Amino acid sequence: MAGELDGQVAVVTGGGTGIGRAIALRLAAGGAAVVVSGRRPDPLGAVVAEITGEGGTALAVPGDHAREDDVERLFGTAADRFGRVDVLVNNAAVPGAIGPIWDLPLDGWEATLAANLTGPFLCSRAAARLMRPRGSGRIVMIGSVTGKRPNPTRAPYAVTKIGLVGLTRTLAVELGPAGITVNCISPAGVDTERLQALADAQGVTLADVHARWAGYAATGRLSTPGDVAAAVAFLASPAAANVTGVDLNVDGGVAFV
Repeated sequence: MAGELDGQVAVVTGGGTGIGRAIALRLAAGGAAVVVSGRRPDPLGAVVAEITGEGGTALAVPGDHAREDDVERLFGTAADRFGRVDVLVNNAAVPGAIGPIWDLPLDGWEATLAANLTGPFLCSRAAARLMRPRGSGRIVMIGSVTGKRPNPTRAPYAVTKIGLVGLTRTLAVELGPAGITVNCISPAGVDTERLQALADAQGVTLADVHARWAGYAATGRLSTPGDVAAAVAFLASPAAANVTGVDLNVDGGVAFV
């Protein structure tokens, strides 16, 4: 992978922790200058320090990807600093409101849609406006198998993640003539700190969550942030130049088992 992204500029939302952090590090290892965004400055700064400490190039732009003004500032800053944006990874998301449909509050539903669907729309729109004049670009959505198999109490999250598949396929057709590919990666349970929050919300232990998702998988294990980052790196690379509109399950077989 080293050198395959030399000269490229990548924007990674939610790039401070978990999957986003792994993606940012992997793209930087491939030679890309990486712009990480998120709502918490400290984790973003730590990722930038890690990348630059290894000789890479990185920039942190804190902000909320679901706010139009923050998104415009993010892409304006990236363009001002590096002159271009070649890769967008729409990774930032929230677990969303959890509970049976009869107990879900409207504000929880709307907040989940804003973070998990409106944010990727805004970022993809901003990226497309920079990529189309150049005649090239890569957009990668981070979805979830939760959108494709029943997961009771997770309706808001499931709806947003299957919505990303529709957004992916539509943008692939719209942007293909401009040389821009658009793909989605759908992990299952990924071994990050977010699983603890999910366990707490569902009133179970972290071990229970690990066992449940590992039990779903044909491989018998959870995915890692590195598994997802490797798939992103492929889709961002020249090797995937004619891959678009794809919803790639990186889930150990959860989607079909």
